[in-house]
Amino acid sequence: MPLVEANPSPVASIDAAALEWEPLLALVAGFAASPVGRSAILALRPSTDEGWIVRQHQLNGEVRLLLDEQVSIPLGGLFDPTQLAAKAGIPEAALEAAELQAIARLANDIAAWQSLLQSPPARVVGRLPGLAELSAPLTTSLRPLAESIERKIQPDGSLADDASPELNRIRREQERQQRVIEESLRSALRKLSSEGSTQEDLITIRGERFVIPVRSELKRRISGVIHGASSSGQTVYVEPLETIEQNNELVRLLEEEQAEIHRIFVALTRQVGTYAHALVAGARVLALVDSLLARARFAREYDCVAPAIAPERLSLEGARHPLLEKRLRTGGGKVVPLTLELTEEHRQLIISGPNTGGKTVTLKTTALLAMMAQAGIPVPATAASFPVFRAFLADIGDAQSIEEALSTFSAHITNLDRLSRLADRHALVLLDELGSATDPEEGSALAVAVAAFFLQAGAWSLISTHHTSLKVYAANTPGVLNAAAGVDEVTMVPTYQLRLGVPGASAGIATAERLGLNAGIIAAARQRLGSQQVDIARFLDRLHKELTQLEEERKATREQQYALNQERAKLQREGDVEIRNRVRELENKLASLMKEFEFQMRENVRAIEDRAAQQKLSKEAERRINRMRREFQESFNQTVVAHRTGADQGDANAQPHLLRHVAPGDQVRIKSMNKIAVVQREVEKDVFEVALGPIKMRVKRDDLADAGSAAQVQKADPLAAARKQKGVVVSVTPANTDDMRMEINLIGRTVDEATEELEKYLDRAFLAGLPRVRVIHGHGAGILRRGVRDFLKGHPHVATIAEAPQNEGGQGATLVELRQ
Repeated sequence: MPLVEANPSPVASIDAAALEWEPLLALVAGFAASPVGRSAILALRPSTDEGWIVRQHQLNGEVRLLLDEQVSIPLGGLFDPTQLAAKAGIPEAALEAAELQAIARLANDIAAWQSLLQSPPARVVGRLPGLAELSAPLTTSLRPLAESIERKIQPDGSLADDASPELNRIRREQERQQRVIEESLRSALRKLSSEGSTQEDLITIRGERFVIPVRSELKRRISGVIHGASSSGQTVYVEPLETIEQNNELVRLLEEEQAEIHRIFVALTRQVGTYAHALVAGARVLALVDSLLARARFAREYDCVAPAIAPERLSLEGARHPLLEKRLRTGGGKVVPLTLELTEEHRQLIISGPNTGGKTVTLKTTALLAMMAQAGIPVPATAASFPVFRAFLADIGDAQSIEEALSTFSAHITNLDRLSRLADRHALVLLDELGSATDPEEGSALAVAVAAFFLQAGAWSLISTHHTSLKVYAANTPGVLNAAAGVDEVTMVPTYQLRLGVPGASAGIATAERLGLNAGIIAAARQRLGSQQVDIARFLDRLHKELTQLEEERKATREQQYALNQERAKLQREGDVEIRNRVRELENKLASLMKEFEFQMRENVRAIEDRAAQQKLSKEAERRINRMRREFQESFNQTVVAHRTGADQGDANAQPHLLRHVAPGDQVRIKSMNKIAVVQREVEKDVFEVALGPIKMRVKRDDLADAGSAAQVQKADPLAAARKQKGVVVSVTPANTDDMRMEINLIGRTVDEATEELEKYLDRAFLAGLPRVRVIHGHGAGILRRGVRDFLKGHPHVATIAEAPQNEGGQGATLVELRQ
């Protein structure tokens, strides 16, 4: 089974070569991170499964999100582990060190991907449902496998000494045996050096045996085994007799080491076999992720979007052919975007216009982008929507074949016959230069008949042509639209813009002139044009000039509208600044009034001679001042916002400071003078004439108040006034802050006993003006702690609660901030 599964329900009929499908896949595959990802891209085919298409574009969007958020996607170790996994399932099989290291890298990548989806960065949390569903089967952690391999195999592929206790023992014995051999050989070297028999004073290895170099002519003076000679023949390498048994022991240890290494590799391979299914499943997911990542990188590089699937609409806005764009980028050029639209009512588009004007590019761009959409690849456009096609049929280019004895015309006809057998309501048909390569009159008649056939079959079709009869057919046939490939009216240079709704002039003579054809030939050609062709050409020229002028006027209108919007925004910003300045000014005035009010209230409290009553009234006054300041500020802010947004217009309740009902004969108080007056008449809206004794004056509504509020407050005894306040008893014993404990101990009480005692304590603390207190409830089973905290959360005197720090009791106490 291949690592990357083929697309479900692939489109059966695709003219891939004519539509440049393989080069497009190669372009996208270049953005993959691994050969597996590249293979997955190259295997993509347009699908007819709408659910699969939508899901692919959803996954593209999620990977694009990770890419845009610069989230690292682990793919450096991705490869196809299918064969290695199968080999690991064979009893006593042993994978090579490099193969095991590749498995470890892949296991690390799979584990990192699992970790990324289980704990994604905060900025993408909840935004990767498709990738999470895709990776849901990956439930086995491969981290233990990777760690086991990495712990035993070193980066150079050799086994670590501690890969197993037996390997460690063998290597230690090898080291000891090597020291014994080296000591024995050094002793022999010293003896032979004194006699002048050795070539060099060193020990070397030949065939895994320690030897000493001896001059060739003196080799018979030493008892031992010769293990070779130097290239010059002047030195031989001798193993002395006394070290032969020692070397034999070392060889035996080396053989034991190789056996233990093989055993370790077999064990690691067996461990890989136990994870084989998880490895292959994880590699399949990462292969698809790499494919999606390649598509996301391609989409970012070429400004692509996810297309919409619309059964009755083929629409492109700002579309570009990706291969053409790549080629033009290399030369510093730029693609002119394409915009077109076909609907259920208009399924056929006839495109006409000059040579080299972009007609063929329009056909190829439309088809290629539709194929990309159905293969799950984002399309280079600002917006796009397609129906799901079941066939992509094209007759584009010169299909002449010498090998099959087909002329250009014969090849076109053969291909058209094939297309006519395949086309239906779910096919996209592209016909380039229909009716060419034969007699113009017959070709024109044939082109109209072919176009009518595909229209009758219900196929979506785009047809390019130079035949006037096809342009007339498009204008007179329901379900067919004309379109013109753009050309500059003065220079006759193509603009590569498609204009829907009008036919285009072929301008063959003008194009030939632009390309430098002999002027005499151009003049003779113009003389031979029939009057009808000249009239049609002049009509089309005039039509295109009018459309160009209309487009320029529309552009100018859009620019004017933009300028008006900018000016409106500027005026609104300036108005906002003025309103803010006025609000700031009012806030300053109101703050001054509030300070004066607070001063007067505190002076009244100080006038009370009873010390206990003064203390209690002082705290009550401070609380009321704070509450009044807060409520007044909130009311002020709400009034400003309502006025700014217009929410208070026509709502008398939004302006409670205004006297609502004013009628002639009413007694009112003039706030600015604090005098009672009588209303005479309403002069104009919100302006009244009032009589103040013999004096008449005009006063605005906002300077009037109810006459009942004009009564002057009699200066009563402050202590008597205090006694009338609800809830204030002047004769009570003073609640002195100094005598009030800052904590209460509830350990040993039941929840009911504790809450009852705590409620009384909070009342006393609140009256004493304590800012905060500590409630000690102990650890225990947590029942008392929960009950106390639940009670505190709903108490009116409590502002906030928090667990005490460790030095103040930790979980055994709760800190309570009291309202002020």
